[in-house]
Order: sequence, then structure tokens, then C-alpha cells
Amino acid sequence: METAGRVIRCRAAVAWKAGEPLVMEEVELAPPKGGEVRLKVVATGICHTDSYTLSGSDPEGVFPVVLGHEGAGIVESVGEGVTKFQPGDKVIPLYIPQCGECNHSHGRGLMPDGTTRFSCKGKSLFQFMGCSTFSEYTVVAEISLAKVDHRAPLDKVCLLGCGITTGYGAAVNTAKVEAGSTCAVFGLGALGLAAIMGCKAAGAARIIGVDLNPDKFQTAREFGATDVVNPKDHSKPIQEVLVEMTDGGVDYSFECVAQPSLTSTSMNWQRH
Repeated sequence: METAGRVIRCRAAVAWKAGEPLVMEEVELAPPKGGEVRLKVVATGICHTDSYTLSGSDPEGVFPVVLGHEGAGIVESVGEGVTKFQPGDKVIPLYIPQCGECNHSHGRGLMPDGTTRFSCKGKSLFQFMGCSTFSEYTVVAEISLAKVDHRAPLDKVCLLGCGITTGYGAAVNTAKVEAGSTCAVFGLGALGLAAIMGCKAAGAARIIGVDLNPDKFQTAREFGATDVVNPKDHSKPIQEVLVEMTDGGVDYSFECVAQPSLTSTSMNWQRH
């Protein structure tokens, strides 16, 4: 491409300081170095982790930074030595590198070589989780990228970058939900729906979706929920409602709201 090897000027949502709103800025993005790939970001989701870091609550958060880690795009150019990708490939950035040779991950907002590719107004910008998808273009390490089918709709598969894999994996890989079990999923957003998918795939006999927004219930049922509950419809604590519904409690519960108080609540009525 005509931009290969050159600095790209593009728009990005920059987090200059913790606790302050993102600012749309024109940024400069350097070309990829060896083992790196530059891509045009076509779609990106917003994960609670982005909000958490922006709030200043994340002790590992660094600023100024280009946030975003749930994206999908098209390869614009590749650095020296890159053989797995070529311009035009559809890809999803990975916030956990998959080199298959080590157990290290990105840290402190820098590329593997300890530098960053973004700059704005003469200042270097940190990169987020090796992805920085809140930008029209970004540079990632080759090991932080997965190629997807050229027919894949990028505005949908971008969710594979975090939400879907996190929720589905929580049920199938982490909790290892067993066939015939009873599960409860708190929060019916993208993460919760993915957890429901995972519970269903694992063979759960009963999957109870819990949310304050009844507009989400039909979609939850389409993804596999057998029951849906709105805490607002009950005068007693939701854990008591679920204990009664299940004759003692559920086998597995998933907190998909990012609300710490729910974690302790759900643990109190799981079967042990």
C-alpha cells in the first residue's frame, strides 16, 4: 500500500489523564518494526476494562494512552520478518499474545521492544494491552494478532477479541460447567450472553439470566437462557429468589456486570 513504511496521521480517542473524558485527536502512528503489523481498525467494542483503566482505578494504568482492546481490522502493512500476515488480511488483535514459545504478555503500555508507535502533539502515547483499538489505525505485535476468514463481518467478530471469549471461556474452560447442572448468569450484555452460550454448549440443564433490564430477556432466551429474572420484580434479595427457584441454589454462577458486590452475593447461594 502507498502508506507502507510511512507515518500515518489518523484520528484516535486519547486518554490524556485518568478520570478525564477521552479526547478525539489527530495522532501520528509510526510504521511497524520487525515482527509487527499495522492495521486499519474497522470496528471496536467498548469493554468495562477500558472504563476501569480510564477511571484511574487500575494500578497498572498509564497515561496518556490510546485505549481499546476489542477490535477487528484489515492489515495495512507488515514489518520485517512477518510471514503470517499480509496486507488485506482481516484480523483480530489479541490482548494476550499467542507466540506459543513463552509466557510473557504486554505490560506498561509498550511494545515488546519497550517503545510505543503512537505520538500526539509531540508526546508519546502509551498503547493499551498491546492493541489500542480506539484509533483508526494501530500497530500490534505479530504474536498479538489472529487472522479471520475474509468473509467475516468485522463489526461482529470484533467481540471475539474479549467479550465473547471471556464469557464463553468462563463457562467452558474456567468453571468447567457440567452437563445437567444449573447455572445463573448476572448481567445479560455481551459478556453474559457469551457465558450463557458456554453454559448451553456444556450441557447445562437450567440457565437463569438475571438483569435489571427486561428488554434483554428475549435475546437471552435466544442464546440459551431457560429462565430470566428481574430483581426489581421481587421484594426479597435476589439470592433468596434464586434459592427458592432452584431448591437450594445453583451449581455455577457468573458475574458479568463488573460489580464486586455481586461476586460475594452469588457465592453465598451456590451449592457447595
